[in-house]
Formats: sequence, structure tokens, C-alpha cells
Amino acid sequence: MARERQLPQPAQLPRPSRLSRRTLLGGAAATAGAAALAGTAASPAAAATREADVVVIGAGLAGLTAARDLVAAGKSVIVLEARDRVGGRVVNLPLANGGVTEGGGEFIGPTQDRIKALADSLGVGTFATYNTGKNLLYKDGKKTAYATDGLLGSVPPIDAAGLANAAIVQATLDDLAKQIPVDAPWTAAKADEWDRQTFETWLRANAVIPSAKFLFDVACTSIFSAEPRELSFLFVLFYIAAAGNETNVGTLERLTETANGAQELRFVGGSQLVPIKLAATLGDRVVLNAPVRTIAKSGGKYVVTADGTTVTAKKVVVAVPPPIAARITYDPLLPASRDQLTQRLPMASVGKAIAIYDTPFWRADGLNGQVVSDTGVVSSTFDNSPPDASYGALMGFIEADEARKYDGASEAEVKAAVLKDYTTYFGAKAASPTSFVLQRWNNETYTRGGPVSIAAPGVLTQYGPSLRTPVGGIHWAGTETSVHWMGFMDGAVRSGERVAKEVLAVL
Repeated sequence: MARERQLPQPAQLPRPSRLSRRTLLGGAAATAGAAALAGTAASPAAAATREADVVVIGAGLAGLTAARDLVAAGKSVIVLEARDRVGGRVVNLPLANGGVTEGGGEFIGPTQDRIKALADSLGVGTFATYNTGKNLLYKDGKKTAYATDGLLGSVPPIDAAGLANAAIVQATLDDLAKQIPVDAPWTAAKADEWDRQTFETWLRANAVIPSAKFLFDVACTSIFSAEPRELSFLFVLFYIAAAGNETNVGTLERLTETANGAQELRFVGGSQLVPIKLAATLGDRVVLNAPVRTIAKSGGKYVVTADGTTVTAKKVVVAVPPPIAARITYDPLLPASRDQLTQRLPMASVGKAIAIYDTPFWRADGLNGQVVSDTGVVSSTFDNSPPDASYGALMGFIEADEARKYDGASEAEVKAAVLKDYTTYFGAKAASPTSFVLQRWNNETYTRGGPVSIAAPGVLTQYGPSLRTPVGGIHWAGTETSVHWMGFMDGAVRSGERVAKEVLAVL
């Protein structure tokens, strides 16, 4: 979801929701790529029984990248996808005006090298996230516009004591994150100490000025779509450490910033164009509408059974989020440590609400569309307008407690609450959009939350080593398994590249 800025009964269970079923072909910008995929992807009816060197479960960025690399190495591959679209937690939403917006992961930034390289190879361009003008802070019932090109960058203008405290806390987090081995955070010297406490506990002891605590609470929900009380402090430090690449250490600022940060760029035509075009290169190797039910070892091979399709393969790549992987039936049973891990990595809670207007009217008021708020169903927003500004789009994240509060609400109820917030932030014009789209990942059959699986205290130190360890011929991919940019599109691509090398080494 923004930070991406891409997580029921066995595997990926019933039919996708209405929104999922329509999104593959939705949006004028995505039509060409989607049509190409529709013309080449196999349906379960057309592929009742197949055999391959490797079967990949999940046609998100991780699974498709793994399949690409395996095919390039001369291996036969079948990709099984539960939905009738590719992309996983990356999806384009069609708009009534013929445009398209992103309902899941959409932003990329510095050090996210692998997603950028993939997009470049497929001819999917990028453009800068709109960041001209002032941000808005809405706190204690007061709205304050502030510039982001000064010494403080995008840090909201809180009181001096809070800013001083926040600076110390941020520097401390970055320093501690440098002590985290990104490939094995559970081996850090103080891993046990840090994994015994929540991020909330640590913040209360360190962000002692209320305004500083506010900043980190908002940062937490914006980055993780989870409350500080839900997260292991070790997990938070790892996430910061992972916000870099092989030559650049991760920093909290890179996670939170637009310019020079993880929200810097967007994809022309919507982010789902990347997996759509990638899947098109794989042709009928990609089988849609095929939720996997069982993975069973038989005679030295694996028999993977999905609705209407059975594939026999030498190796299996499971490229879906841990909670979804846990819903597949495995024979023989997975080791307890792996199964227990998936039981303890729930998805965070997130939705995206996008209101469409004739023009991005807030720009005329000198605003860039980005808000930080201490109240409302939407506490952070972005300008999601297209690069030519032919219409205006305000995107807001519904996260953590607020997302869960509205899980059972109707779309009309969510829309009313969101537009009330937009009107508070941007004025009366925001109350009357020309259209409105909503993506609630908590209610998506094959995802059940997002943008990433999260770890509570005790999980990484006790179960972390099982995250990427193969089980026989079953290998694990997905953004949750990446050592850089976990939780982001870049992490998904990296995991696909890593698991392909892993499988090729043993085939």
C-alpha cells in the first residue's frame, strides 16, 4: 500500500471479491497489458493436469519474478494464482472517468533498485509523486500548513521540546537499526532484549514529550498499518535496517519521506502494469482462478492441487504471505517451527480510499495533498492525480485501529467518514467528488490485510530462522522473506530473484 509503500480455508479459498474480479481488465491505462495476459494465461479448465520442473504458487511480484528467472534458466514453470488477476497486493482500480488509480502498493524510491530495474525492463515508466507546495498538519483541532523544503524536511511543526525529543528518538532508532543483521535480525547482540518489548513500550520510555510521541505513533501506522503496541521492537528495528540496499544502510527517514524517500515515484499507468506485463511474458504458464488446496509429496515429486488444476513438479515455490501459505494443506506436515511461524505473522490492517475530482483543486491553494492528522478515519493522505493533472485524486490510508473499526461498515459509511476528513483538511470542495473508489485489504479473500505481515514480541527470536528455510523441495518467497525492503514491492521482487537462485542451485 503506499509503502507500499504488497498479506480462507486451505490456500487462497473462495472466489475473489467483486472488486478483485473486475480489476485485471480495469482502467484504460492497463487495458493493453491486461488484454495480452488474458490472451495467454491458461484457465483451470484448459489445463486440468500439467507437469513442470517448478510450480510457483502466487502471481504477485514475487512469484512472477521467480518464474521469469527460472524460465530464463531453461526450466519449465507453472504459476498458480487464486485470483483472476495477477499482482497480489498490487492492483489498479478503474475509475469512472476512464483513468486508473492504485489500490495497493504504488510508490518506489531510492535504493529500491530491483523493482525499478524490473519496471524499466518492461517499459513501465515512472513519474514523481506530487510534492509541490505545503503539507498539512491537523492536530488538536487546528490545521497548519507547513513547508517541507527547510531543515526539518517534512517533519510537522510541533513544539520545540517535541522536535528536540523526536530528533533524539529518530537518531537512536537509526543507530540501533545499524546493529541489526538484515539477513538474520534474531542474531543481533541485543535481539532477546529488543524482542521482549513492544514498540509502544520503547516509545513510552524514549518519546517522553507528547508531541514527539504523536509523531512516532503516526509514523508507525503510516509505515506498518499497525499500532505501536502490536509490534516487536526488534521487528521495527529490522524494518528500518531493511530500508536500504547492499551498499546503503536503512534509515527511518527513507521510510517516511516523499522526496528522497520510499514515496518518491509512481508508475505511469498504475503499478499493476508491472506484474501484468511481466505475466504476459510468461504466457500460458500463468494459470488464474486456481486457488491451491494441497501440496503433497509423492514419489520424489510434489503434487500441487488447485481448483480445476493439478500440477506435478520437482520443486515448489510458495510466494504468498505467511498467513495465506498457512491455509494450504501440506503432506507431509510442515515442521512445527515453520507452521508456528505462520501462525504468528498476521497481516496488518489497511485500506485505501481515493476521491476523484475534476481538478486537483488543493494545488491552487498551495498544498501538495499530503496530510498528517491526529484524528479521523484517514490520518495520512497523498495527491494521487495522474502526471498530466487531467483530474484530481486524493488518496487516504485507512490503517490499524481505524481500518478494523470500519471492516464491517458499508462502503457508503466508509465514504461518508472519509469525505468528512477530506473536507476538514481541504475545505468544502472535497465534499463532492465526481467518483470514489475503496480498497479494503482486510476484506480481500486472498490477502486479509496489508501491506505486510507483522511480528509481535517473541516471534523473530523464536521462529525467525524458519522464514526462508526450505522444507524439502518447498521454497518460500514473498516480500516478507526479503532482507531489503520487506513489505514493499522492491522486497517482493528481491525475494523472487533470491528464491529462483535457491531453486536452481538444487534442481
